[in-house]
Amino acid sequence: MTQQELLNEFLSLPPEAQRQLMEFIAFLRQRYAVVESASQSPDIDLINDSFIGMWSVDVARRRHRQDLADSTAWVRGVRENEWSKSHD
Repeated sequence: MTQQELLNEFLSLPPEAQRQLMEFIAFLRQRYAVVESASQSPDIDLINDSFIGMWSVDVARRRHRQDLADSTAWVRGVRENEWSKSHD
């Protein structure tokens, strides 16, 4: 069915049916607009994002930071402790 045929079918309906169809179309637009926007991936450059980058300090910089010297071992220990617990 072409767009023109669809329009003709719509115009041949009684006013109440046209109103119902327009409400149904509005409902579908609202419903699928949410699904489409949720399924689209954002255009974010995670490698160069400053927020993400603050967590991925490169090894050369970390070597000169005394406050980060044992952070990797500490995080690994916390993860092993928490992840090994059984959560019943």
